[in-house]
Amino acid sequence: MKIINLARALLSRNSWFVGAFQALLIFVSLILAWFLRFDFTLPDRRMLVGAACLLIFVRISMIGAFGLLHGWWRYTGLSDAFDVTKCVFSGSVIFIILSRAIYKQAFPRAIYLLEPLLTAGMLIGVRIFSRVLAESVRQDLAAATKVLLIGAGVGAQMVVREISRPGSEYAPLGFVDDDQSKHGLKIEGLPVFGAVDRLPGLVAHYPVDEILIAVPSASSQQMQRFVEICERARVKFRTVPALRDVIAQRVSISDFRDVNVEDLLGRNPVEIDLHSVRSEICGRSVVVTGAAGSIGSEICRQLLDHEPATLVCVDQSETGMFYLERELLSRNGHTSLRCHVADVGNRKRMDKIFREVRPEAIFHAAAYKHVPLMEENVSAAVQNNVFGLMNLLEAASENDCRRFVLISSDKAVNPSSVMGATKRIGELIIAHQPTNGMRCLSVRFGNVLGSSGSVIRTLQEQLRNREPLTVTHPEVNRFFMTIREAVSLVLQASVIGEKGDTLVLDMGQPILILDLVRTLIQLSGKNENDVAIRFTGLRDGEKLSEELFYENEDVGLTSFPKIKRARGHAREWHALRSQLEELEETLFLNGAESIRAKIKEILPEYSYQAIMPKEHDELEMSSVTVRRNIA
Repeated sequence: MKIINLARALLSRNSWFVGAFQALLIFVSLILAWFLRFDFTLPDRRMLVGAACLLIFVRISMIGAFGLLHGWWRYTGLSDAFDVTKCVFSGSVIFIILSRAIYKQAFPRAIYLLEPLLTAGMLIGVRIFSRVLAESVRQDLAAATKVLLIGAGVGAQMVVREISRPGSEYAPLGFVDDDQSKHGLKIEGLPVFGAVDRLPGLVAHYPVDEILIAVPSASSQQMQRFVEICERARVKFRTVPALRDVIAQRVSISDFRDVNVEDLLGRNPVEIDLHSVRSEICGRSVVVTGAAGSIGSEICRQLLDHEPATLVCVDQSETGMFYLERELLSRNGHTSLRCHVADVGNRKRMDKIFREVRPEAIFHAAAYKHVPLMEENVSAAVQNNVFGLMNLLEAASENDCRRFVLISSDKAVNPSSVMGATKRIGELIIAHQPTNGMRCLSVRFGNVLGSSGSVIRTLQEQLRNREPLTVTHPEVNRFFMTIREAVSLVLQASVIGEKGDTLVLDMGQPILILDLVRTLIQLSGKNENDVAIRFTGLRDGEKLSEELFYENEDVGLTSFPKIKRARGHAREWHALRSQLEELEETLFLNGAESIRAKIKEILPEYSYQAIMPKEHDELEMSSVTVRRNIA
């Protein structure tokens, strides 16, 4: 316990204590030099005391000038030794000049050589001793987890400082980094062993318990490579939070977490124009429908960061709204938060809500989205996604709302499902319905990683239950992006979009679902040969590939590089409204096929073809065959 207390005292940040301690070392060095010069006697004591006062003043001044009046000695490295040497040399020059002027020829010249050697040795030695002592105190913990860090940049250095504090359960061993200029160096006193590819060999020679991926700005491709190397090394690995989360103070750099699929398949962070978004949100009244869903709840979270005067959350799910309200209240600042359990298709209910809050902006995320389920519930999909939207638009217009944003989908392009068709009709309504000066626009994007009902959640559950992983088709692919990025771009689109626009988010390249499966197997720590994969065939309404644009759409750039503007042929609103009225009349009369026929009249590009059972049978494959296809 005494050693621990001594280490903490030596590592104190109190500059007065550190300065006094170093002054004592300088005084002891001068006394020792005097002893050595005069055969262990102390003659001319008046000169000795005067020289000591002068020397301590000069040296402490130089120590302060070289930034050495701090107590972070546990991080002492080669640069500190150089600084101490330069500090002592500079101080000696000044001391020699002053002492020669004061004492003329009487001052012993040997002291000019002996004292700086002893002083430098003591100042460097006490720093090294403090570091060794601190390291020994920390690493004496039997439970300390010995870690190797991938990355040797600023993020990794922050991690080492955090986990090197007394009482930490981690003991860092060193770094690996692909930057060749860092190889062989010592950073924070720890060696940079070499490139990341050396990791499996290092694990074999050092007692590594865990690998920390300390590259907060790593791209998905870099993370994929890091994970593959860690898998080869057969050591547990985790990662630090993304740099944007650390900067926003959502998490600490030492909040390590497991690598997830979003790290590997998510896209590189997109920087949005926060000033323009904030200027449109701050101090205003905003409504979010479908607020308890994956997209809606993230919209609410990000809107709170921009401090609207009032945030109104609307959703039919009572349980979802309960948890959302609890979460938002815990992170809310000065925003007035209102949560309503309501159906957006209930015109009277929405009118009442809008009259109370007078919304200036509405983000409409409420929709039925599950493709196969909506193929069995066609009327419900049309009622909610089409006529619920029209009710909401009319209520918003009558209550002088300034901006209305519809969350659309890539399934709206050449739709083969009822869900996709309703989204496309929604885009047409947004583009053509007259409004009372309200700026209406649609934002179209693909799948989001981790959303409710996402294929990833289904696959993860199957992995946990040790069930075969089901994939509809070997060649099926989808566009993916993270929920946070999608919502950030939605907010940006709401600022730059013009009336009637359909704005399309840059989704990058589509991802093969089979590759997604392989990644999830890898992250689970299992081998592909141990996990069965079964192809089930495309479900009703599904396509092999989704699209982001129609061929006849005029695709243009916006002021933001990650968002494009798509404009199709103009349609006459009265004709479209007449078709919608006919569609509404068929909802509960003649069954699903008559509804699909009316949708086909409105959207000639809509196609529907049921998948026959025989086709399912042809796509059934054994796990052995699947593994051969993967390889």
